[in-house]
Amino acid sequence: MDANKIEPKEVVPASRKLSRTDAAALAKAASVVIVAKGKNVRRFEPGGKAPKDVVDAMLGPTGNLRAPTLRLGKTVLVGFNDESYTSALL
Repeated sequence: MDANKIEPKEVVPASRKLSRTDAAALAKAASVVIVAKGKNVRRFEPGGKAPKDVVDAMLGPTGNLRAPTLRLGKTVLVGFNDESYTSALL
């Protein structure tokens, strides 16, 4: 984000764990959710709902929201994938 001179409105420290409920709220408010786990990238269009498969994809093995998570308007990026971040930020 520094390279694109983007300043976050809110930064949540890693010590504050975000739960399934938080992930569901993000999914419900998003028109697109992109989840990266390693080289695997999945794109969801939840349509104002929080389907179980979308929320499950957003959570890590501990049951907390995966990091990093970035919300850009109605797009939510979960996990890190350079290509996904580049296309979302440009």
